[in-house]
Order: sequence, then C-alpha cells, then structure tokens
Amino acid sequence: MAARALNARMLYYLFDSANMHRWNDHLRTLDLTELDKQAHKAAIAWVLGRYEEDAGNSVDWPTVISHTLFSFIQRVALTDLKPQVFHRISAEKAPEVNAYVLQEFDRNVPAAGPVFRQQLADYLAAPKATHEDAIIRAAHYLATRWEFNTIYNANRSVYGIEDTRREIDAQIDQHRDLAGVRQLMADKRSSDFVDVIGQLRFQQRWARTPRIPKTTVLGHSLLVADMVFLNDLDREVKGPQLRNDFYTAMFHDLPEVLTKDVITPVKTSVSGLPLLLEGVEHDMMEDRIMPLIPPGWRDDLRHMSYEPFTDEIGSRVRGGRAIKACDWMSAWMEAHISICYGISSKALREGEADIKQKLIAPGGQGETIGAAELIADFERLDI
Repeated sequence: MAARALNARMLYYLFDSANMHRWNDHLRTLDLTELDKQAHKAAIAWVLGRYEEDAGNSVDWPTVISHTLFSFIQRVALTDLKPQVFHRISAEKAPEVNAYVLQEFDRNVPAAGPVFRQQLADYLAAPKATHEDAIIRAAHYLATRWEFNTIYNANRSVYGIEDTRREIDAQIDQHRDLAGVRQLMADKRSSDFVDVIGQLRFQQRWARTPRIPKTTVLGHSLLVADMVFLNDLDREVKGPQLRNDFYTAMFHDLPEVLTKDVITPVKTSVSGLPLLLEGVEHDMMEDRIMPLIPPGWRDDLRHMSYEPFTDEIGSRVRGGRAIKACDWMSAWMEAHISICYGISSKALREGEADIKQKLIAPGGQGETIGAAELIADFERLDI
C-alpha cells in the first residue's frame, strides 16, 4: 500500500505535543501546551484571513492550512527552545535547523510519503514571505499574547516580564499591515471572539476520568482538523472542500464554550437531552457568539459549528462523514494513549472499545479515513 500522509505515527507525533508545556519557567494559572497553542493559532488564522478577504485581499486557504501544519511540525521538533533562541537560531543557522527538523520528522514519521515530506522540506527552506505566511505569523503572536495575558498578573515580580510584554507587542505591531490585526487591536468584539476560542483551552476532554496527557477541547479540534486535512491530501481533494473540511473540524466544538463538554454517557442516558442541548447551544451561540463577528461570517460559522458532520449543505461541499470519523479517531487516541501510558479506568477502557467498534464497522464513517488500518497500526506502536 502506498505511503499515506494520514498515518498512525504522524498522528502520534502531533498528539505528543500535548505533553509539551509552554511558559514552564513561569507561574501558570492553567497548563499551557504546544498542542493548544497551535490550535489557537490555527483558529486565529481563520479570523485574520476572513478580515483580509473583507478588505478585498485574496487568501490562498490551502496554503494557510498546509503552512499552519508545517509550522506545527517545526515547533514540535524545537518547542523546548525559548522564543528568542528559536528566532535567533532560525535566522542564523537556518539550514542546520531545517535539517534537524527534517531529521526528527523522518525518525518519528518514516512513512509520511515522499510528496508530503518534500512539501515540508520546501516550506522549511522557503523565506516565509507570502501573504499567507504573514497571516500565520500574526496568528502565532496573537495566540502567544493571549497566553501571556493569562500568566502576567501571577508573574509581575519575575525578572524580565515587562521585556517579554514589549517583545510580544512589538511582534504584533509589525503585522499592522494586515486588516485583521488592525481590527483586533481596535474592536473589542473581535478580540473577544479570539478570547472565546481560547476559553476552549480551559475545558478538559474526558473530564471525569483520570487520563494523561490531559487534552482540551481546542487541542482536540486541531487534531481533528489536521487529520481530515491529511486525509484530504491522500484522497487528492481539491478546491473549497479543503478549506471547508479543515475549518469545520476546527470549529465543530465551538458551542461547547457555552455549555461545557457534556460527556457521552450523560447525553445518552437522559432521553431527549442531545436534542435539547443542541437547541440550547444554538440559542446561546446566536446570543453570545454571533454578535462578536461580522454578519457576513455568521452563516459560515453556523455551517461549521451547527451541522459539522453533514457531507454537503447547499453549495458548501464538505466531507462531513470523514470529519466525524476523525472526531472519533481523536477520541480513541486520547483513551488508547493514556492506557498505554499506564493511566487507565473502566470508563477509558470501555470508551476505547466502543469508539473502536464504531470506527471499524463495515460501511461506517471510519471507512472514509481508513480507520481500521490506522487503529491496527496504532496498536502496533511502541508507546
């Protein structure tokens, strides 16, 4: 079988970023992980891209998505470096740093396939001078500033904290040529929307179950989005579906910022609760989230967060069944990997088994991503 961009070792390489902690030389009010940072960055890039389109500028969304993933892979290899060190060695030792990133990627994901690997190598070697790269950089610094704001009050006495604030603000200021950056600086509603997205970093998955690593709703959303994007690459999906699939996956759990992540046993044990929750979520989204974004975006966000698992609504072509399969696959990984790490429970074991059966069922959603093969490969990994 030909190498696939979507494979078990790729998924574990990305998932392992949930074990990588940010700002761990500061007092933190919540755990800040690399997975969540990359997820927040990906969501903010959508906001910035939409503002660019509103300003009359074109955005190559497949480039935004692929470069967001490539920059994620780069940071997984280099995440232990402080930002100042990362930027300096990237500028002064770019060929050596790029070679190291590729070496780490090859060691951890040897079966990614030559096409994907070449795209990654090309990205690393490129000067990052495109409009899309500017959007991603700005999103990166905005997500960093959001993190900094959560720890600032607890670290006022830490040496250099004001220098860090000035550095982050200066990096954002360098991107004021982007319409979205100017809008976020000037309009509290826009910045509130970014903050609302960030609040999904507060919400743990499997909240009632001991599990490591603890993952959040936002981090889970990025794993689902990257998974469906890799599947689309394997299936040579072209055009608007790439964008629709990725950002639907990215925002499919956004309503949970208003209702919390209600665990499946609670939903299924109370008759009519899922339908009631859906109605409450939609009402609260309309009252509290939709006013934060421009009217022209609202149908798009409804499409992504109200009915994320449908294949097509009107002119919006989308692989909804594949997104659902990726949602299940991410949940299965969360349970399976914790069990492999030695932290298990009846709820995790039952959840792992139940989700696996859904994914490998003949004719089910799992077939849209080759889930049976993915799970078999995962179960052979030495985790």
